[in-house]
Amino acid sequence: MRVEEYYGAGDEWDRFVGRTPGASFAHLAAWREVLPAVYGYRPLYLVALDDGGEWLGALPLFEVRSRFFGHHRISVPLLNFGGAVGTPEARTRLAELALEHARASGARSLVLRDRDVVACNIPESRSKVTVLLDLPDSPETLWNDGLRSKLRSQIRRAMKEEMEVRFGTDQRRAFHDVYSRNMRDLGTPAHPIGLFDAIAHVLAEHVIFGAVYWRGMPVAAGCGFLWRGTLEMTWASSLREHNRMAPNMLLYWAFMEEAIRRGARVFDFGRCSPGSGTHRFKLQWGGREVPLPWRVWSRDVERAGARAGDPTARPAMRLARAAWQRLPHAVARRLGGAIARELPWW
Repeated sequence: MRVEEYYGAGDEWDRFVGRTPGASFAHLAAWREVLPAVYGYRPLYLVALDDGGEWLGALPLFEVRSRFFGHHRISVPLLNFGGAVGTPEARTRLAELALEHARASGARSLVLRDRDVVACNIPESRSKVTVLLDLPDSPETLWNDGLRSKLRSQIRRAMKEEMEVRFGTDQRRAFHDVYSRNMRDLGTPAHPIGLFDAIAHVLAEHVIFGAVYWRGMPVAAGCGFLWRGTLEMTWASSLREHNRMAPNMLLYWAFMEEAIRRGARVFDFGRCSPGSGTHRFKLQWGGREVPLPWRVWSRDVERAGARAGDPTARPAMRLARAAWQRLPHAVARRLGGAIARELPWW
């Protein structure tokens, strides 16, 4: 087996990804175009080949350089999945070679966002989980047999307010307006609208934008991806001033209806921290918790021989969050992309 960097056509890469178990939309070659264009991340796509040139495995990796937090390698930034796919031997070799290269390049960390366990010498992190909900053949079955009465009541509350749900790539502006406001309120920079424009352009077959409107104004919105019968809700937000009307509940219900309409059989709620409020929100829909066995190597941890502190928990970061929350939305939205680019944990 040999491993080499891949510079070839996206079609060849995607053909391998499309037929390989465990691959996700995060493995598609389109991200090799999107992430460098929006954030300047350098793609390092690796393939494992046998002696005859047959593909055995693939690893989409990105070099992320931050002026504040240093150099990191992530598979795949912004997304919940990545990591090597292919035969077990190829996945192990790709992961270990990625670690060798990260060490040699002076990177501070390597993050491989695997969906299942890889046999390698990179420490496993269990800091994130997702929640998966099996979908029936029809929304009616899910409504009557899958949802608890409390959930149905909350969804009806939004319906009684005559809220309207719209889907389509033309909803990305409405999505970004809600998303960026919500992120500002949380004290975190939002990804720029340019990211979602690029996604809509090169991943139109997979991306789904949806927004909930009340009196002509978007009050909740989401962006998800459909891949191999699973719809993942990758980003979702709602305006907190409208929480009493439960637009977020209607948003998730509408995305589940849309998923079933498009033939999906699993709804993936996306990553969250175990025990968090977001985790509890996702579990209430009746899904099952699934650990995300990411592999994380940290130079700081290796040198210190102990778990390095989370840079987002530092006092300076708490002060920065508080200051960000006070910014006018227009200012936060304009500056968000430039700041988000410097955050390697995206």
